[in-house]
Amino acid sequence: MKGKINKKYSRIRRCTKIRKNKHSNRLFRLVVHRTSRHIYAQIVVSKKSTISASASTVEFKKLNINHTYTGNKHSAKIIGQLIAERALKKGIKVVFFDRSGFKYHGRVKELAESARISGLVF
Repeated sequence: MKGKINKKYSRIRRCTKIRKNKHSNRLFRLVVHRTSRHIYAQIVVSKKSTISASASTVEFKKLNINHTYTGNKHSAKIIGQLIAERALKKGIKVVFFDRSGFKYHGRVKELAESARISGLVF
């Protein structure tokens, strides 16, 4: 149990450091959160803390996307494309990528790269 607590607190510490230092001069940020089963992405207005656009793997049933397992890189790639499309519809093109303390590796990396390919600028 002690290892899990330290792992969680170190991720939160990394998250607060990143948010404090990097996003102060940007207007929008792309916030990513992942669990073992799902991945979530939101475009947040930094000054007001309101959500402009969001996408997650929970929506796959509603969007008729057939995936038996949603905690993989392919699902993260689809979410990256969805969040980019929704942000561009709202007129948001330049964002700060906030990975919420997660390592830029695996699913987080796939989401970021597919959002870049779809038109978002980090």
